[in-house]
Amino acid sequence: MTVREITDTPAGWRMLLRAGLPSIPVVRSVPGVAKTGTSLPDLTLLRRGVTLDPDHVTAYGKVCGFLRRETVPVTYPHLLGFGLQMALMSDPSFPHTPVGSVHLRNTITTHRPIGLSETLEVRVHATNQRPHPKGVVYDVVTSISAEEGPDESAVWEETSTYLRPGNRHPDAEQVTGPLDVLPTGIEWRLPADLGRSYASVSGDHNPIHLTALTAKAFGFPRQIAHGMWSKARCLAALDGRVPEAARIDVVFKKPILLPATVGFGSVIEGSTIGFGLTSPSGKAHLAGTVEPVA
Repeated sequence: MTVREITDTPAGWRMLLRAGLPSIPVVRSVPGVAKTGTSLPDLTLLRRGVTLDPDHVTAYGKVCGFLRRETVPVTYPHLLGFGLQMALMSDPSFPHTPVGSVHLRNTITTHRPIGLSETLEVRVHATNQRPHPKGVVYDVVTSISAEEGPDESAVWEETSTYLRPGNRHPDAEQVTGPLDVLPTGIEWRLPADLGRSYASVSGDHNPIHLTALTAKAFGFPRQIAHGMWSKARCLAALDGRVPEAARIDVVFKKPILLPATVGFGSVIEGSTIGFGLTSPSGKAHLAGTVEPVA
């Protein structure tokens, strides 16, 4: 596998523009923009010397509902890999455009808490492209390790599964995951500007999350909540019950149209915690599990 070291990943609107260019008919054939691959590239993007900004961690925690600690929230490292993910998916060798891809599933394995003063190394690659009833799916894998100390292997890992709609494969296997968990009487009222608040701390300025006008351009009646905000908010609600070493798996189901009221629920079965978000009509937005790992 080719390893390409990245020293400055694009951020914010610059990253969104780069990711969206291959979707524009006028420019999609321009060299350097045009997609040239049909299979996932044998490529890993690497960033060394990644440090944490405690103020940014605090701002993220506030948007997602986490308490302030000397370690980062369990979902925060997703942001450290997000720029590399977009850079990889925007590369001409990558066969699918980020804009228009649908985040179906996210699995995080954390081996220990990450301290605010640590220096980290982040790696991202894509793997396991396969048919799906509505197109093709593929996994984007992020691995984070500490540059100093005794940890030689990853301290935090993530697999995000994306659907690229296209030619249908009706006999292909669906992406399945945790069973739905009914709400337990806890309701959250989510404001219309939630997507913009999360974008300001995550760097994910996908237009489907920002305003009704920009979301309608992509087929949504109004803006939708970020899936990774939904996962983070659920884990913040489970504060104190998530083990320091855990596998946290979620499947994103019905989008949350903002503003919204959602019901949160959780259930404990042995060492496993099930959790979920549900609409007032009973349709599942998210289903997840937390399991300890050795």
